[in-house]
Amino acid sequence: MGDTGAFQPLDYVRPTAASMRDNARSLLSEHRMRRSVRHFSADPIPMDVLDACIEAAGLAPSGANKQPWTFCVVTDPALKTKIRAAAEAEERSFYESRAPQSWLDDLAALGTDAHKPFLETAPALVVLFAQNRGLDGGKHYYISESVGIAAGFFIAALHRCGLATLTHTPSPMRFLTD
Repeated sequence: MGDTGAFQPLDYVRPTAASMRDNARSLLSEHRMRRSVRHFSADPIPMDVLDACIEAAGLAPSGANKQPWTFCVVTDPALKTKIRAAAEAEERSFYESRAPQSWLDDLAALGTDAHKPFLETAPALVVLFAQNRGLDGGKHYYISESVGIAAGFFIAALHRCGLATLTHTPSPMRFLTD
């Protein structure tokens, strides 16, 4: 991962049209099985699998190849409890005062509310931070787009490995900077 500092030409052999079609059908079939879930097993997951999925996400394209993201894995039960409490407080504020009725109507069909027990049950939480600047102070470009693509790569990699996911995006999430 990261900038290698030098242009690397793509070593590529174009697959046949039949192979492309087979791959596309297989990918579509696999992705049709993906779901966002809100009930997780507390069983541990292999951390090396999680690491490999983060590494795959780090290969996502990004503005000027700056990779403006940091993935943080949280498995400590006490920290997950703190994250849940802060997320639920933010969610209560959203549901009670900031969400337009049309959004609440759409969420009602999903049976979701401000209670987020899965934040403690899931064996790991992965927090994805967008970085405005690099460690060297250098500017990052297309941050939201780049981080969104990396998140998509990550979710697809987790699904491919047989792990269930849910994006959880209370807004604002300033509590995570602590």
